[in-house]
Formats: sequence, C-alpha cells, structure tokens
Amino acid sequence: MKLILAADVERLGLMGDLVEVADGYARNYLLPRKMAAVATLKNVKSLEHEKRVIADRIRKEKFSAEEEAKKIGALAISITVKVGEEGKLFGSVTSKDIAAAMAAQGIVVDKRLILLDKPIKEAGTFQVPVKVRHDVTAQVQVEVAPEAPAEVAEVAETSKTSDPKEEATPSPETSETEAAEAEKE
Repeated sequence: MKLILAADVERLGLMGDLVEVADGYARNYLLPRKMAAVATLKNVKSLEHEKRVIADRIRKEKFSAEEEAKKIGALAISITVKVGEEGKLFGSVTSKDIAAAMAAQGIVVDKRLILLDKPIKEAGTFQVPVKVRHDVTAQVQVEVAPEAPAEVAEVAETSKTSDPKEEATPSPETSETEAAEAEKE
C-alpha cells in the first residue's frame, strides 16, 4: 500500500515522503495513529502543493535572516569594564552583556543565540558568532575596553566617602571626645 507519511517514522521515512508498506502495517499501525495518509491522487497533489508552500516560506525566512545577519555583522559593540594591572578583567563579559549592548544599539537578540564558547576575561577586540537562524550565523565585533583610570579613581573615592556603615555608627572614641568637650563648656 502506498502512503504519504504525516510524521517522521523511524526506519521508514520522514514526514511528507511517499512510501510503500505492507497492507497490515498501514491498516493496523500507521493509519490509526494518524502517522500516514493513503496516497490517493488528491492527497499526492495536496502534498506537492504543501511542499511548495513550505519551500517558499523557508526561502523567505532565510532571506530575512540573511538581511538581519548583515545588520548584525555591521554592528560594532564596545563594552567598558574594570581591569586589573595585567589587563585581566574584574569578572567577565558574558553573552548576557553582549545581548544588552546589542539591545542598546537597537538590535534585540536572545542571549542564548550568542555563541560564546567561554566568557571573555581579557580586554581586546573579539569576533563573536551570533546564530540568527539554524543555518545562518553572523559575526559581531565586540571590543572590551578598560575603564579610564580617572573613572576608576572617582568610583573608589565615591565608595570611600559614601560608606553607610561609617555614617550610621559613630566610633566610641568620637563619642567620648565629644562628651569631654561638652563638659568643658
């Protein structure tokens, strides 16, 4: 019996294939489970039409994915991070950071589609692959730049002066000194 497979069947074929099987296998297994349809002239023509429609849709999706890949390929991202003396980063640049930087420039990409083998832990320029579609991948240029020393110094000074613990709890020496001065007056 000739059948058109409606689902992938192991050791038989893929969805949409026209296959020849034993009558009992078709009647007792494939047809009741709606894994196949009888290959009538009407069903065969319908299958051919569906294949053409699916092929057109896939071609359009691939074209739009390639256009998006061109936009991503033209993108240059700069991420500034704190760096130690030897050029090592404090922390690392991950796919989440890259996705946020891309979103800031107007291109939204899921962080899971950024194919970063391991987090970036050094300053420099890197080519990072971004999966746009299962068969289309783009390369985005990511520049990891160290923060300027003046910015680091300002942040350090700000953190020293605005320590909430120091302001909230006065030291015992200060309170004794203030009490002694109050008694003299």
